[in-house]
Amino acid sequence: MNSHAKVHLGRSQVLVTRLGLGTAPLGGLFAPVAHEDALRTIDAAWQAGVRFFDTAPLYGHGLAETRLGEALARRPRDSYVLATKVGRLLHPVTAASVESAHYKGTPPVEPKFDFSYDGVMRSVEESLARLRVDRIDVLHIHDPDDHYEAALGGAYKALANLRSDGTIGAVGAGMNQWEMLQRFAEEADFDCFLLAGRYTLLDRSAAASLLPLCERKSISIIAGGVYNSGILADPRAGAKFNYEAAPSPLVAEAQRLGRICASHGVPLKAAAIQFPLMHPAVGSVLTGARSEAEFNENLAMFETPLPPALWSALSEPPHA
Repeated sequence: MNSHAKVHLGRSQVLVTRLGLGTAPLGGLFAPVAHEDALRTIDAAWQAGVRFFDTAPLYGHGLAETRLGEALARRPRDSYVLATKVGRLLHPVTAASVESAHYKGTPPVEPKFDFSYDGVMRSVEESLARLRVDRIDVLHIHDPDDHYEAALGGAYKALANLRSDGTIGAVGAGMNQWEMLQRFAEEADFDCFLLAGRYTLLDRSAAASLLPLCERKSISIIAGGVYNSGILADPRAGAKFNYEAAPSPLVAEAQRLGRICASHGVPLKAAAIQFPLMHPAVGSVLTGARSEAEFNENLAMFETPLPPALWSALSEPPHA
């Protein structure tokens, strides 16, 4: 795969590289990341030709946006695409009062859902300040699982207005499920969806209806979570799936996929990171990395040549 080839997001004029950098790990997902390590990771992606950067207020409770803004501040603004998200506002708290279940080393703020029109506009202004930019290219409605009506009636209206006046280039939604994204595709005018973990080697649940619908409606899928929280990077007992310990049948299936890859002489990670792009609805893959070395490994996996016969073998159902 060519990591720096570019494609449009849906019918928009936004051009993204086929490989993007996701910044949740740089916000301290599961473990803190040193500031300089975060900056070096972003620089490594830049040097590799990545020009698509995805972040969110949730990631590190503002820390990922702040670090990304610092790292990109010396780059020409028109030379990269910046995506962030709306739906959570960061409220100050005393340092000892909140311990995030997922993010470590975060500022003393707490994210709270807010999909209202005014809340979204405030979120955008706060993200612009943290990112040190005057515009954002792609805005996603973030995790509206229990807030469908507010997301469509408040957040979407705000983003559609920002798009119509040229403030943003593309409207999206980012979720760890495909069902609500399908409802969005049917009821509103989206350019792209960030689909995390639901179109991977291990979980292809979005393939039956969401992906064909997006292809028909020219909605680009940005694939995130391609390693399904780690199980496809290292399929062993105790590996994570959906941020939790994976059940043993999933571990066994991931190990089976690993054996197929090994029989074709390629790493499982290479197949996992490239798999989503086999579908024409998928425009870009996000790779999360917490260090320069981790990014470089993901890049190597993305650019590893894979034999066509591998995809046929990986498509076969498990033997009884």
